[in-house]
This record gives sequence, C-alpha cells and structure tokens, in this order.
Amino acid sequence: MKLVLLKLIADAPRHGYDLIREIEGLAGGSYAPSPGVIYPTLSTLDDMGLIDEQKSEGAKKRFAVTDEGRQLLKDNAEIVEALFARLAAVGAESERTDGAPIRRAMGNLRQVLQTRLMRADVNEDTLHAVAGLLDEAAQKIERLK
Repeated sequence: MKLVLLKLIADAPRHGYDLIREIEGLAGGSYAPSPGVIYPTLSTLDDMGLIDEQKSEGAKKRFAVTDEGRQLLKDNAEIVEALFARLAAVGAESERTDGAPIRRAMGNLRQVLQTRLMRADVNEDTLHAVAGLLDEAAQKIERLK
C-alpha cells in the first residue's frame, strides 16, 4: 500500500479521501481501502520523509511526494508497475463480472416468490411447480457456455 499511495501522490498531490477514491476507481469499484488503512500509511510515509504535508484549504491534509519519495519510486519501479497492473486487472475483472443485472433479477425473483408463496391459495402442487421452475432455471444456467 505504501508504494501505491506514494505513486498516486507523486502523480498529483492528494489527501486521504482522494487516495481512497482513486484506488477504488483503479480497482473498478471492487476494492476501496478503509481510512484505517490509508491514514496510518500516510503517517508512516510522512514519518519516513517520503511525503510532506502541503498547505490546503479546510481540515484535510494534502500530501506531496518528496525527493526521497521519488527516489524510492524510481528504485522500485518494477514493483510499482506490477502493483498498478494488478489493480488494473482487478478493475477489468470487476467490470467483466459486474453482477448488477444478476442481483436485480435475484431481487425480483425473491420478491415474486415471497408474494406468491404467501397467498392463501398456495398448495402442495403450487410449491412443487415453483420448485420445478427453479430447478429448470438452475439447470439452464449451469449449462451456459
């Protein structure tokens, strides 16, 4: 995380919330580091002399990379590149497997089942018919290529 934050700060001075959102964007929304990860790491980078707090408006601390930080990035360029490639891969996978349509359909199914199965006229035949439809849908999904 140190190298990722350092690289992002080297690209443009930032504050913690900006860093959280940037990493979340790079990961396609599938990962967003918590403030409990970001802020202690920023403190460590500051203590190590790799970043400096800049003057900014408001209460947010904005950081810029120091010459020592730039040197560390240069010395670890391959690792930094690999870390950002991994974030990009996570982002691409997240985009490819976005489950929003599936979650929506599952929510619809749940609602329909609850509404239909709570009716007074539900009998054993209805329950078997619903189970059969669900089994059929599961088999079709299983066989998708």
